Amino acid sequence: MIDYESFCKIKTLAEQKKLNPSQIAEEMKMDLRTVESWLKKNKFVMRRAREVKSRLDPFKDIIIRSLEHYPSYTAVQIYQKLVNDEKFDGSYSMVKKYVRKIRPKKTKAYLKLTFLPGECAQVDWGSYGTVVVGNTKRKLSFFVMVLCYSRMSYVEFSVSQTMEHWLACHQHAFEFFNGIPKKLMLDNLKSAVLKRVIYTDPVFNPKYLDFANHYGFDINPCNVRAGNEKGCVENGVGYVKKNFLNGLEISDFSVLPYASKQWLDTIANVRIHGETKEKPSDLFQKEKSALTPLPAEAYDISTISQVRASNQFRITLDTNRYSVPAEYSGLKLLLKLYPDRLCLYSGENLIARHSRSFERHRDFENPEHPKALLQIRKKAKEQQLLINFLKISKRAEEYYQELEKRRLNPRVHVRKIVALAEIYGNEAVSRAIEDAFHFLAFSSEYIANILEQRQKTKPEPGALHLTRKKDLLELTIQKPDLSIYKI
Repeated sequence: MIDYESFCKIKTLAEQKKLNPSQIAEEMKMDLRTVESWLKKNKFVMRRAREVKSRLDPFKDIIIRSLEHYPSYTAVQIYQKLVNDEKFDGSYSMVKKYVRKIRPKKTKAYLKLTFLPGECAQVDWGSYGTVVVGNTKRKLSFFVMVLCYSRMSYVEFSVSQTMEHWLACHQHAFEFFNGIPKKLMLDNLKSAVLKRVIYTDPVFNPKYLDFANHYGFDINPCNVRAGNEKGCVENGVGYVKKNFLNGLEISDFSVLPYASKQWLDTIANVRIHGETKEKPSDLFQKEKSALTPLPAEAYDISTISQVRASNQFRITLDTNRYSVPAEYSGLKLLLKLYPDRLCLYSGENLIARHSRSFERHRDFENPEHPKALLQIRKKAKEQQLLINFLKISKRAEEYYQELEKRRLNPRVHVRKIVALAEIYGNEAVSRAIEDAFHFLAFSSEYIANILEQRQKTKPEPGALHLTRKKDLLELTIQKPDLSIYKI
């Protein structure tokens, strides 16, 4: 079977270019018999599809009537009825295919929700691959809050969906809108709803419930598996993915807050919304006065847990290690965790504070934290030095006291004298200390000088023994002339 365009081309080649059927078949890449057949026809005639008879044809009216009287009949029930009552000998798949064809799928209907200004906002998390954070990669999440009346949106990106991030995003959204809606619609995520059973009241997360009471909004969770009830934010999450994130090259997580803010101000909140046919920013001018004012004090969004400091005075959080003062090594501490920082308490005393890192396997030490340990080690070292000094001489303690009387720094001189003992030995230094008492010389420089001078002193000569020549033993010494000394 050829199409109308091919038929016209065959006729053109034959009538205008005067080609024979063989030439036309070669030109058209068609069978010669097909070309000859169409050349004989004066007009193009569409070939009718050949009707294929089916075993089911005699029973189709019965199936249609059954579905009209009993719309909920399944294909299995109809098949069994045909086999038992009508002696049908075809296959079940044949019946199933025909039932599916004549009975279209039902489309579930949803009510269109209408909201007053300031009445409601919808919130949800979205996810979008991974993002580079320092030396590692993290799953990229984003928080979306949409005011249901104006469709004004707030978006914040995060690398975690824990409770402190969840509450912080709420706070930032309220600050962005400069007000709070009367209720929030959300999914049954654990940060908000701990338990949800049909026909019973939901069990809210105590932390989130306390947060809601502080800001004065009601929690309105959707029914189980009924995400359509918060269609505003569902569409908002999809809009962020398609319009902002799609095709965006994210070099580092730190660029997202600035980029998303600019996108909200220049695109998302100033576009003509598909549902309201108005700009969200324009409708927000009518809605903002209906929002509840922010409370005087912000809610403490931190999560609290107990941790134990290691023997290296560190606590571990998400593979990263953070220091505490060395004196708290091995003790249980209280950890208050915020999205951007962490605080460590011993009782009610704040002992350490660090910026929170979302990299992995990093070590963060405050230079002040090991000072106490270094001081203890320094004292222990000085104590050992003093013990070594006192072992040099019985008068070493008395010499130390004389150094203190002269307002010298005895530790410096003791350290040098102990070093001299390692060079010259304890006996030589002990003798030098005795000499120093004799000369009233109290300092390490005097001790060093005495030791150096003693090392330079040569031993006294002994008696002269002459044994080689006897004549040298018989010496004649003339009597000295003392008259030269007379005046």
